[in-house]
Amino acid sequence: MKLQVGQQAPDFCLKSHLNTEVRLSQLQGKNVVLAFFPLAWTPV
Repeated sequence: MKLQVGQQAPDFCLKSHLNTEVRLSQLQGKNVVLAFFPLAWTPV
């Protein structure tokens, strides 16, 4: 799914570096930065 600039992201869940699940909706009202490192071969 491709988002346009300014479009609201859908709610999703990912594992954190602490091995806990974090849902985007839990962070509502906070600044959120997602960093993806393709081919980094990391577990996250």
